[in-house]
Amino acid sequence: MSTSKKTVWENYRFSITLIIAIAVGSIIGLIFGEKATVLQPFGDIFLNLMFTAVTPLVFITIASAVGSMVNMKRLGKILGNMFLTFVVTGLIAAILILVVVNVFPPAQGVNLELGVTETELEELSLASQIVQALTVNDFAKLLSRSNMLPLIVFSILFGYCVSAVGGEDNIVARALEALSKVMMKFIGLIMLYAPIGLGAYFASLIGEFGPQLLGAYGRAMIVYYPLCIAYFFIAFAAYTYYAGGMLAVKIFFKNIIEPTVTSIATQSSIATMPVNLKAASRIGVPKDIREIILPIGATMHMDGTVLSSVLKIAFLFGIFGQEFTGIGTYFTAILLSILGGVVMSGVPGGGLIGEMLIVNIYGFPPEAFPIIATIGFLVDPPATCLNATGDTVVSMIVTRMVEGKGWMAKKLTAHEEI
Repeated sequence: MSTSKKTVWENYRFSITLIIAIAVGSIIGLIFGEKATVLQPFGDIFLNLMFTAVTPLVFITIASAVGSMVNMKRLGKILGNMFLTFVVTGLIAAILILVVVNVFPPAQGVNLELGVTETELEELSLASQIVQALTVNDFAKLLSRSNMLPLIVFSILFGYCVSAVGGEDNIVARALEALSKVMMKFIGLIMLYAPIGLGAYFASLIGEFGPQLLGAYGRAMIVYYPLCIAYFFIAFAAYTYYAGGMLAVKIFFKNIIEPTVTSIATQSSIATMPVNLKAASRIGVPKDIREIILPIGATMHMDGTVLSSVLKIAFLFGIFGQEFTGIGTYFTAILLSILGGVVMSGVPGGGLIGEMLIVNIYGFPPEAFPIIATIGFLVDPPATCLNATGDTVVSMIVTRMVEGKGWMAKKLTAHEEI
């Protein structure tokens, strides 16, 4: 019995420590209220360390994964299946939330006093947004985490060129592989500070914004939060079962605790990406697949955002006394949610652009903008959790598509032989 308990503690020690730290931070925030914001600098230190590590990590991991590839057909297969999975899971999430908001209207009985926002809704040019999403006009801008998609495009092209001039035998490919190991060690060092940093961050967050969670948006949150929990356990279980059977389901939930806790606490898919990479490695996702999909997924795969986009639309319809019904309305809502969750999420300020699109396309007055912006803030923790942990799920699905149905059993057999 003692050996079993010791094994459980050894397997989940860091995750349990993180959860305890965040729970303690939350209690401090509830007890001391806004006074708890004095702890925010300790949380900011952790976030700043993670954010500064993300840019070199994205470049090195993607360039290394692509650069060491000899078979470019495999790269095409990985990317093609990845984008297909992004859209399919986003579509499933959109249809699910449409059903839920029709059964439980999120704005029923809610009366909000609408104040005029000073934010001007700008006209959006699709062509210019695509250009801004994929490219920058200065190399220095690639060093900013606000330009993740251009950095990913640059990294893929750079990795392709490394592969084209020698593949894994190239000195640059070997250097990138070594740097990749260094960066993962660096992330491990930062994570030693995570319990203190995330505990302090949560104390400040709850202390400052806790009362808002019990306000006029309560019904929308009652609809959204349980749905996210159900999606996490049911949809992710179904997806991982498809990826590798019951064994994949068990291994996924065993290793996803740290990314889950980190994503909820930081509310950032990008800050969670380093932890996700480690989790995917423990699950057995091949190195090239996880190091391509997880950085891209951190900016382009957002099932939680898809769910929240439809929630925002349904909420606005209820606030302004309109019926959220009709094939055209549903189709537009699904299209906007997938656009916001898969495409606009990679654009700097993409969340803002998505909210502007919702207001413009449905013809809501400018006063609607701060309403959905507030909802966006309130739903961010569970949405980010689904966004970030869903990337690991996609990496498992793509592994099945690329490596075949029995990949999980093969990984387990190889591990036992070692």
